[in-house]
Amino acid sequence: MTLVDTSSWIEFLRGGESAPGQRVKALLSHGEAAWCDMTLVELWNGARGHAERKVLGELEEEIQLFPINDQVWAGARRLAGRCREKGVTATSPDIVIVACAAHHEIPLEHCDRHFDQILPHAGKA
Repeated sequence: MTLVDTSSWIEFLRGGESAPGQRVKALLSHGEAAWCDMTLVELWNGARGHAERKVLGELEEEIQLFPINDQVWAGARRLAGRCREKGVTATSPDIVIVACAAHHEIPLEHCDRHFDQILPHAGKA
């Protein structure tokens, strides 16, 4: 399983011809794409038009959801502290998504450079 970040889901939803869109397409075809509630909130918030909302609704029935539970929130707080100590400024949603992937011990598919700054500090968030 791979937790797919909003950045890569958007590439997939908006045509899927980019490298991240193709990676998501491959994950979907192998039943390996997953998401978390934070990703879903971001996707639904940015959904453009009926077609994207329809695809999101259909995907919600198929894609595995990794929960953001108390342990993920605690890991996100620790990760935020580690990032700040290292001079990395990151958005709260990105920190939560990385903490979710780290907690569930699954890789993160993304095309957002912010994650390249956060991930080295994740460990077992």
